[in-house]
Amino acid sequence: MNIPRRSPLARSIHIAFLAAAAAAGAAHAQTSVSMWVHAGPGPERDAYVASVKAFNDAQKDIKVDLVALPEGSYSDQVNAAALAKKLPCVLDFDGPNVYNYAWTKKIVPLDNFPGVKDLKAQMLPTLVRQGTYNGKLYSVGQFDSGLAIWANKKTLTAAGIRIPKGVDDAWTLAEFEDALKKLKAAGVPFPLDMKFNYGIGEWVSYGFSPILQSFGGDLIDRKTYKTAKGVLNGPASVKAMQTVQGWIKAGYVNPAAKNDGDFAAGKSALSWVGHWVYADYKKALGDDLILLPMPKLGVKAATGAGSWNFGISADCKAPDAAAKVLAHLMSKNEILRVTDGNGAVPGTTEAQAASKNYAAGGALRLYVDQLNKGVAIVRPETPAYPAISSAFAEAMNNIFGGADVQKELDKAARKIDQTIEDNKGYPNR
Repeated sequence: MNIPRRSPLARSIHIAFLAAAAAAGAAHAQTSVSMWVHAGPGPERDAYVASVKAFNDAQKDIKVDLVALPEGSYSDQVNAAALAKKLPCVLDFDGPNVYNYAWTKKIVPLDNFPGVKDLKAQMLPTLVRQGTYNGKLYSVGQFDSGLAIWANKKTLTAAGIRIPKGVDDAWTLAEFEDALKKLKAAGVPFPLDMKFNYGIGEWVSYGFSPILQSFGGDLIDRKTYKTAKGVLNGPASVKAMQTVQGWIKAGYVNPAAKNDGDFAAGKSALSWVGHWVYADYKKALGDDLILLPMPKLGVKAATGAGSWNFGISADCKAPDAAAKVLAHLMSKNEILRVTDGNGAVPGTTEAQAASKNYAAGGALRLYVDQLNKGVAIVRPETPAYPAISSAFAEAMNNIFGGADVQKELDKAARKIDQTIEDNKGYPNR
């Protein structure tokens, strides 16, 4: 079959058309940014789906491809992707993993991206500290967390227990233990709910290391981050855990709690936990639900801090585009979108002011006050944190069961120090 030849003019027009089409295609080419979040079905996942849609709909230059993965296997999938150098551009990860991820170069510093300096000025100080390793910011958080004491006002009042008004009015150890004693005498089966039903995992380090810190101990020497010896197993930490063991022996705490229902059902009058129970507790207790500051058990009051946050992976081929996605996620509307769903503390002052529960006078404002007033302590800023958390959780599990406190903390300190030694002190890379 004969194919007719184009004339020189036709060929020129055809070439010009192809060039114009290519230029137009280039002008509208999208940069693809992959994003992973830990989120099963529920309000948090819905919020991220909506947030990504809002970003994609607002402009045509960048397209975010969202992948939501179950929390249970999330860290394993991140580690597998890191080994294969296939991490997504925008990576969601739990706060205490920042330091290990930064040290192993899974994520990159954010300081030089536009707008980061202004964002740091807006973020809660605990989130800035959580995201900083070796002097550089590696992550930003839409929300923070904290512990406080939920209480049944009616039960406390009937038992003649003083109700603290705020952070500066917290119970001392003597007052706290007197409250437990009075509640027990008043017929409350287990006055203090400490969420032992959460199991032996990160909750143990997050929930109970503030007790060490309140007494003057800690999980590791934070001056050097080179040893846990003399700190985790020092006199202050031993006294702290002996105190908790004493609460269990006195019947103030139920170490065999099976679910979240003891406080709502009236089996406990105090609940040592975070913001995430608010909706259920409010439904159960109504106006009798009050929020009290963490007690000053020893030298100071202490509460946990930190939560899941976002960084940019070292595998990302379009870090500037990924930074624009982070800027979108950290905007007031997007922070409120996710915190309205999960109930967490909004991560910036602007978002807090626009939040019903966390603005001044809001039902959960105490959590913000603790985070801003130095009560909150982030988990140790070291790549050794996973080993620290694991060793402490194992020790606490045994202590809850009645084991010798000194021996268990000695054992945990040795495990942590061995990990640090095995990694040559985690030198800067």
